[in-house]
Amino acid sequence: MTTSDPTALPDPWHTLHELLAAMDAEIEQLYVERGITGVRPRFAYPLIRLAHTGPLTIRELAKSLNRSHSAISQTVAAMRREDLVTSEPGPDARTRRIDLTERGRSLVPFLEAEWRATHETVAELDAEVPYAMTAVVEEVRRALEHRSMRQRILNRLVEPPK
Repeated sequence: MTTSDPTALPDPWHTLHELLAAMDAEIEQLYVERGITGVRPRFAYPLIRLAHTGPLTIRELAKSLNRSHSAISQTVAAMRREDLVTSEPGPDARTRRIDLTERGRSLVPFLEAEWRATHETVAELDAEVPYAMTAVVEEVRRALEHRSMRQRILNRLVEPPK
């Protein structure tokens, strides 16, 4: 253990996580105001995709959304608890096919409208701030392609003596 607690310093990620959580909370509030309970903003993407593709395995759904298998597996479990999707055995014993329930299917038109409105809102915000969020994210992504986060951390990492 070192003499100073590194977690006592301000967390550079805190404001970003806080902002994203606040934006998600406002989207969720829209759902609640319309009588849609138990639905999280992170459910919209997979629910809309399943409405357009039909049943998919968790792996197929994760790939189509460019998300990790683990993240989609957790999201599917949460959506099952809210009666938004079903999970049936897939073509082999290791896979499960995910499909919309009637409740899930009935929410898709609103979720698609909210999705479009959210994208328009992001574009509006991009135009209002001096550094467009989408442009900043793209620039950070490009910088990390040039030199990864791992490489950058390793360049600064001073490991304690053994």
